[in-house]
Amino acid sequence: MLGAYFQAEKQILKKEIIKNFLLIFLSNGTIKIKKTNMTELKEPRLAIPIVLVAGLFWSFGPYVVRHIDEAQTVPWQYLFTRGIIIFILLNVYLYFEEGFEFINNYKKIGVSGIIGGIGLGSAMMTFIWSITNTSAAVTLLCLAAMPFVTALLGFLFLKEKISTSVWITIAIATVGIIIMALENNIKSSLLGLMFGLLSSIGFAVFSVSLRWRKETPKFTTVAIAGIFCAITSGIIISINDLNFLSTGKNEALFATHGTIVCIGLILYSIGSKHIPAAELTLLSLTEVVGGVFWVWIPWLGINEVPSTNTIIGGFFIFISIFYYSLIIQNNKRFIGLN
Repeated sequence: MLGAYFQAEKQILKKEIIKNFLLIFLSNGTIKIKKTNMTELKEPRLAIPIVLVAGLFWSFGPYVVRHIDEAQTVPWQYLFTRGIIIFILLNVYLYFEEGFEFINNYKKIGVSGIIGGIGLGSAMMTFIWSITNTSAAVTLLCLAAMPFVTALLGFLFLKEKISTSVWITIAIATVGIIIMALENNIKSSLLGLMFGLLSSIGFAVFSVSLRWRKETPKFTTVAIAGIFCAITSGIIISINDLNFLSTGKNEALFATHGTIVCIGLILYSIGSKHIPAAELTLLSLTEVVGGVFWVWIPWLGINEVPSTNTIIGGFFIFISIFYYSLIIQNNKRFIGLN
């Protein structure tokens, strides 16, 4: 009896240690857990720093990719490992949040969740093809234009109205993208720009699908995107008789990228509940600025300097995002993964 008691206590203690370690790692004790609700902040004033940290985590993505050996030759292995990591980590997180009840989220996913998962999975795929064919700055600036692509898709498929002010921001962002495209006349670089835009469209599809059916479980949809990447890449690898795994170094980098995506997503979802959409749009620029900075700063070993056209085009996109944030602020809209 005592042996069984201590064994049970050991299992409970082990689970609590893992749970507390994850919470300390993610938030340094600033978060509390509710059994059936998503993680909430004790101090809402910490929301902005937490979202900034989320953007900081995401900003290391291009830097990690730049350290992959022969990245252009292992995109499917990258997607396979990264997809599995995202799927596992998000389900572990949901387990600690909701217990085994998180499995019911997959029953609620619906058509919107499947479309959103495929859209996000496609965005993950085109991201790696973009950043391996052009500069990190071009890829990230294409992704920064995602709010405008979302507005267009909402207009086309959800019949959402677009104000004259938003059309102006879309026009300004389009000018910026065209300026970047004018310099990307090399076939591979232009291909990278096109994949960057496709990645932005994929993220927009994910966003619009969740607005289409608001009860769609968001984290579960992201987990589906991860497994979609893993299954699709696994099929491609099998058909082409490729190795499922790359070198040990590359696999570690693949897993690292998947992990920072998940940590950033969790932190973003926690902080975004307490931040107006206008501020959230501006805070999202942390990923763009940080991503360009990490691959540019020489002592980090990459020294990838943005071109003149990229800087000018990026300026137009930044102006459009700033203007867009002012529009949202006037509308007093809030967004978040909750």
